Amino acid sequence: MSVAPHSANASDGARRRLVLASASPRRLALLAQIGIAPDAVIPSDIDETTLRDEPPRVHAGRLAREKAQAVAAAEPDAFVLAADTVVACGRRILPKTLDRAEADRCLRLLSGRTHRVYTGLCLAGDGRFSCRVVTTKVGIKRLSETEIAAYLDSGEWDGKAGGYAIQGLAAAFVREISGSYSSVVGLPLYETAQLLTGRGYRVLSPHL
Repeated sequence: MSVAPHSANASDGARRRLVLASASPRRLALLAQIGIAPDAVIPSDIDETTLRDEPPRVHAGRLAREKAQAVAAAEPDAFVLAADTVVACGRRILPKTLDRAEADRCLRLLSGRTHRVYTGLCLAGDGRFSCRVVTTKVGIKRLSETEIAAYLDSGEWDGKAGGYAIQGLAAAFVREISGSYSSVVGLPLYETAQLLTGRGYRVLSPHL
């Protein structure tokens, strides 16, 4: 999938291509929020299985780097941006829920508790990998049976890490958040901008 590049990122008559190594429409929309349109979207194809005794934070960072490496191998002349978001309750990594029963278990586990969301971020280019892991604490109110049933009926949980989407209906369940909101959605924008500008990629248009 290709999208129009951000023309403001020209430098000395040439601009490094930016490839987003993710199929997530949320990450694409978040990049657009800070004025970035990747030249291409190339989802990585890696094994995302958690390693034995691998902590959630380490897991998120490892997958982000492996995604960047996989796509960078085919795009050696581009910047490749990759990310992976993990929802964890203690050391337990919650799944990207694929059925109602799984989503129900996640919601009940998160109900009335504070959990952590880790987003690993990696920017590859010129054989170098600049990586970060951003941690955000999210407090969920105690959910009633009616609230759980209504959310499950909405289908919004489908494919979402931890069984909820903070940018959607589940926003009504969030009593507090400490850290990066955009990271919970799928891409920490501050850290993304810092990585890109640190490697010479202009994030905002000079006209702003």
